[in-house]
Amino acid sequence: MYEDSYTRMARTKELTIEERLKALYDLQQINSKIDNLRTLAGELPQEVKDMADEVEGLKTRLVNIENEIKECETQISDHRVRTENASASISRYREQQNSVRNNREFDNLNKEIEYQELEIEASQRKIKHFTAELESLLQEKAKTTKEIEERTVDLNQKRSELDQILAETKNETEALMIKASDLERKIDERTLMAFKRIRKNARNGLAVVKIERDSCGGCHAKIPAQQQLDIRTRKRLIVCEFCGRILVDPDM
Repeated sequence: MYEDSYTRMARTKELTIEERLKALYDLQQINSKIDNLRTLAGELPQEVKDMADEVEGLKTRLVNIENEIKECETQISDHRVRTENASASISRYREQQNSVRNNREFDNLNKEIEYQELEIEASQRKIKHFTAELESLLQEKAKTTKEIEERTVDLNQKRSELDQILAETKNETEALMIKASDLERKIDERTLMAFKRIRKNARNGLAVVKIERDSCGGCHAKIPAQQQLDIRTRKRLIVCEFCGRILVDPDM
């Protein structure tokens, strides 16, 4: 139901300063929990995206490796065919040498045989080279495939964790926001606006902090002894002179 400023002021005047401080402190605690939930949910989607991108990158690498493997296999096959053809040519030339009519024909056939032998040597070197490269690529393929499997398991777990956290934090965040709204209605408008302004400007979202070891729980600046006594009386709102946060005593 709509609540005008006069109704709000009339109701909040019923609260003592101590009750107002307690409401502010409780509101801070609730808001900090909401911040933590949002931070947790906010980091996980990026983690999932990064992991998904990594898996896709690995899959692309695997496709490239498989293409290189096919190229190596093609090269090995081609050079084996060349070797077989060269060997067949040598056999044919040697048969022809048995029926030559003069030395010039014999020498020409001899040169052809030498050329084919060089072709065989070159092809064998290529086969050796591509066979070694193929073995390396097969090892890399196995390694990448295993890496994809492992990363996919991690990704699925992280996705499941994200889904679970989103479901859990949604309900918890909504419940905390209802509590925060109830507390805000207890605080006068001016104080609430100051609280929200401090929270917005604070790096960690802390607008209300306790005194810790005689220092501000937000910026850790030293709090004078007299000011600590005033804070413990809970009779007025006191802010840190250095960071502007609202200070409460350690027993709040």
